[in-house]
Amino acid sequence: MKIAIRITIYALIIGLLIFIKIKYLTKEQPAAPMSAGKGGAQTANVMGYIVKPENLDNKIFASGTLMPAESVDLKPEVAGKIVELNLPEGKWVNKGDLLLKLNDADLQTQIRKIETQIALSRQTEQRLRKLLDMKGISQEEYDVVVSQLNTYAADIELVKAQIQKTELRAPFTGLLGLRSVSLGSYVNAQSSIAVLQQVNPIKVDFSVPEKYAHDIRMGESISFLIEGSNTVHTAKVYAAETQIDPLTRTLKVRATASNAHNALRPGAFAKVDLSLKGFDGALMIPTEAMIPTLKGQQVFVARNGKATPIKVETGVRTEVKIQITAGLQIGDTVVTTGIMGLKPDAKVKFTTIQ
Repeated sequence: MKIAIRITIYALIIGLLIFIKIKYLTKEQPAAPMSAGKGGAQTANVMGYIVKPENLDNKIFASGTLMPAESVDLKPEVAGKIVELNLPEGKWVNKGDLLLKLNDADLQTQIRKIETQIALSRQTEQRLRKLLDMKGISQEEYDVVVSQLNTYAADIELVKAQIQKTELRAPFTGLLGLRSVSLGSYVNAQSSIAVLQQVNPIKVDFSVPEKYAHDIRMGESISFLIEGSNTVHTAKVYAAETQIDPLTRTLKVRATASNAHNALRPGAFAKVDLSLKGFDGALMIPTEAMIPTLKGQQVFVARNGKATPIKVETGVRTEVKIQITAGLQIGDTVVTTGIMGLKPDAKVKFTTIQ
């Protein structure tokens, strides 16, 4: 008895699942509307597009990144304790401004010691010069004192150079980032202090497909947008990489843009619009007319009231159309709707011609 009840429940569940699948999950595939023709033959009601020459603005869109004109990770040349810190975070600094000073007390002591030795050596040199003029000493004795004086002068220059290494100055005028040290910190040559960037002008790095590499011209203007703003910015191409990237098959291009008001920040995403050399008399058709195949792409052309598949070669693609470089002629009527249900030599009737 229990087995019969279980079988009945299972049957009801299976029947319910089949009903749901048929009722809600099964959808009919759209096909071109058919109407009866002469002799009972089916005729597909479709829309068409007459191929005609157009002026094509050859534009490509690329993803880019804003980069600073100059950027440096500030680090001290020597190790030491920070005794002076002038790092205005997020502010502008001028070239040569003192940003950081390390303890140089020992070097200053060496300077004073050498200065004392130099003073004594100069007095000795003056006395020996008088004796040399009186033939009281030899030239060799006098030269020894002069050599010692020159050695002290070289020593003091060396110590002054070491003192300069305890100072960190801005290498160029730019915008200072966030500092990562505090007054009194001990740092060495590997310690990162802050990042200094020159952001006016600012660079725009982007990549174009390999087939457009020869169309890039130095000095050519581009336009770009950044996230969160509808303001169109302009830049000029000034450099490109020397080779195609073998992994992405793209060419890296660099442009420069004015950033006088600091509205553009390095690292931001940029949608680049690059206008290349256009085409006069290009054959353009709607992209929905294209049919991908194993051997390329094809379209259906109406000839003598029948749908004829034609293999085509394509060029530049816009948002709604694609350039046909081979396979079609001016005046051909291309089928734009119901193409997935068409078969070669099927009869077609156009409801609308564009």
